[in-house]
Amino acid sequence: MIEPVLAQAAPGAMDYFNSLLIPTVLIIGIMYFLMIRPQQKRMKAHQDMIGSLRRGDNVVTAGGILGKITKVDDDEIQVEVSEGVRIRVLKSTISEVRGKPEPANNNDKTPAKPGGRSKGGSAS
Repeated sequence: MIEPVLAQAAPGAMDYFNSLLIPTVLIIGIMYFLMIRPQQKRMKAHQDMIGSLRRGDNVVTAGGILGKITKVDDDEIQVEVSEGVRIRVLKSTISEVRGKPEPANNNDKTPAKPGGRSKGGSAS
């Protein structure tokens, strides 16, 4: 005998939607945890660092300039890069705070060796 052929239903539109929805949600979730969330943490840490800038802190700007903070305003700071040389920079350009300088101990000084050359000296 001939068996009756059962008709199979064609896949509906919801099946295609469900097959695309799960991978899309997974990709968005992975991007959030690998890219967006760490960036937000770095931005928050940078804002906290900028908010805690104080006079006397040694800082590094985004351009690589090292100096000591001499004055703090709302959105600018004044940085002393050498004795008597001060520049104004935006707070947002500070990339690192290296801390406050520690006072030098007189006991740490080592006497110069007699007859020794200085680093910048010329050989005569």
